[in-house]
Amino acid sequence: MSDDEFAGPDLVVAGAGGGLIAALRAAQLGQSVLVIEANEHFRRGNNTAMSTAMIPGAGSRFQADAGVQDSPEAFVADIMAKTKDTADPVLAGALAEVSARLVEWMADDLSLPLSLVTDFQYPGHSFHRCHTVPGRIGTALLDLILERVEAEPLIDIYAPARLVDVLTEDGAVAGVVVDTPAGSEEIPARAVLLATNGFGNNLELVSQHLPEIAGAQYYGSEESRGDALRIGAGLGADSAYLDAYQGHAALAMPSATLAGWATVMHGGFLVNRAGERFGNETVGYSEYAVESLQHADGQAWIVLDERIHEACGSFQDFRNTVESGGLKWAEDVDGLAAATGIDADGLRQTLEQTRRIAAGDAEDSFGRTAWEAPLAGRIGAIAVQPALFHTQGGLRVDEHARVLRADGAPIPGLYASGGAANGISGHGADGYLAGNGLLPALGLALLAAEHAGAPAA
Repeated sequence: MSDDEFAGPDLVVAGAGGGLIAALRAAQLGQSVLVIEANEHFRRGNNTAMSTAMIPGAGSRFQADAGVQDSPEAFVADIMAKTKDTADPVLAGALAEVSARLVEWMADDLSLPLSLVTDFQYPGHSFHRCHTVPGRIGTALLDLILERVEAEPLIDIYAPARLVDVLTEDGAVAGVVVDTPAGSEEIPARAVLLATNGFGNNLELVSQHLPEIAGAQYYGSEESRGDALRIGAGLGADSAYLDAYQGHAALAMPSATLAGWATVMHGGFLVNRAGERFGNETVGYSEYAVESLQHADGQAWIVLDERIHEACGSFQDFRNTVESGGLKWAEDVDGLAAATGIDADGLRQTLEQTRRIAAGDAEDSFGRTAWEAPLAGRIGAIAVQPALFHTQGGLRVDEHARVLRADGAPIPGLYASGGAANGISGHGADGYLAGNGLLPALGLALLAAEHAGAPAA
């Protein structure tokens, strides 16, 4: 197609979550962008909005200011250690390398109020490297990004509209097919970024690829139905790591808000109905979802004290959980047991054991070593259920976020990010590190926009 014939955007972004970073970077490079979003309530209904807004940045100036001597190489080492050397090393390297530049660009060019989280460390990270916005909640992050998008004249958002197919000409992207309330429409485009997340809301695909977590509650975008996999397959794209996912063991019920794993890292622990712990909670909130599903029949409680309650107050999700009445307090074990339905004798024994372990007077049979302090004074509990947050496998991409065919050749003009791409979490749930959802969503979007906007592309 000649330039004279072309009348569409330079870049189509399917998905108004993390993919908006691609829209903003492309516009900065002088490219016209059309964002296509299926959910008209995307401001609160996509996975970016539902995240804790944690963005890893290895070697950022924020770390330097805090005296943290991190590096992309150290980040890659953590990724490979957490995934037992099963993560895609090329993608891990590319995302670790761009991570600091990403957070600094978001802070400088987008004027986002990012800061480094230093009050506790997420499992698997050797350094404080997660950056976030005030409130530590995805809705705040997405609102800030959308303010920048709406002020950019080169970006248009088309919602509700669903990208249903990508058109090609001589093997390269030439346009898209979009379903709208007014009917189907073909739009020419030079490049397409699939940022439609994964397939967490497709029970058939979840049961096929992630049977161990299929019985858990799904907590994510209703539009995460596997559209990218379907579209990519039709173009001969390869896929990888479809058994990878992020679970979470701390979805507070009945409010369906996030209690947050900071509760655990500050010294809390989980018990089942019998009042018994059932594993090492500090291995990570993702893999602990299956532990809860298997050893607590999907119903557990986070036990904490007022010190932990105060320490978690910087998280809007945690505050939302408390304000919804999800945190039950009692002056003693019998009172907490009566308020929650946990077996009093089992809880009493567990509380005594954990106090000895946290004080250094006993070893934990589950191998947990991270305890800030023994629980003291008034104790509380939050009822939590395990959840599937989002899938971590998808279309195979390279270091530029280009979608690859089975032979390793890129499909010209086609890119994928976030849950639509294969990610860096290895296989299963235990390779997930905090930020492994947002970094591929935002980082791959940035890389895609820069590659698509380069003269050679």
